[in-house]
Amino acid sequence: MQANTFDRYIGRDSPVHRFDPRLKVVVTTVAILGTVLLPDGAWSGFWLTWLGIVALAWLARLPYRMVLRRALVIIPFWLTAITVLLNVPGTAVATGQIGPFSLTITDAGLVRFASIIIRGWLAVQLAIMLTAVTAFPDLMHALTHLRVPAVLVSIISFMYRYLFVLADEAVRLLRARQARSARHPGTGAQGGSLLWRAQVAGYMIGQLFSRSLERSDRVYNAMLARGYHGRLLTMNPHQMTRQDWLAGAAALCIILLVQILARSL
Repeated sequence: MQANTFDRYIGRDSPVHRFDPRLKVVVTTVAILGTVLLPDGAWSGFWLTWLGIVALAWLARLPYRMVLRRALVIIPFWLTAITVLLNVPGTAVATGQIGPFSLTITDAGLVRFASIIIRGWLAVQLAIMLTAVTAFPDLMHALTHLRVPAVLVSIISFMYRYLFVLADEAVRLLRARQARSARHPGTGAQGGSLLWRAQVAGYMIGQLFSRSLERSDRVYNAMLARGYHGRLLTMNPHQMTRQDWLAGAAALCIILLVQILARSL
């Protein structure tokens, strides 16, 4: 259950999975940067980028519905872009009154708001595709080969590893609370008053912190005993082949072509 919660890698026998992880990291980074740099209202560029993601999911033998479902995580962040509807000059398309404040939505604000939403949605899908076709140890090795600071790679590695430790301890505490809380035979209600539940939740948070800290120390010592030297091991040889170079060149040319078409159409 924990792997389904945190581990986003989906193993498939596909050309995309077999590409060198360094290639996938570089191409994804460039594609995200290219998506962010698309001008407002570049609908052709947005469509082409989306079609590229769908084609990539098909080539990787991944259901696009999975990518789309995971991309819904960006919805709460769309709220931060609502203000552009009101502060971008343009032709008024809607007006409203909230108390003493008069609000006006402009056509330019609508275009920028929609562009921001689409850019974020596409960028998140690209990141999801990267984590779905690249195992986490391979991803960390790729960052190391790309000269990302070792301290940053180690922080990401331990953060990912200890998410499972934290989730496991939380499951233990919830199971223990459920075992010690009687249910009312008639209503099926469990536990006491709201204040009592708040106190129990506070105790559980403190216990979760202390127990996770102790267990993380044991996990780290076990990793050292098994030969951990500051980097995760992987079975991937990490050798750039001819196919990797050709695929990388083709991907960069496609990204450049999308930029040109988005500004010319």
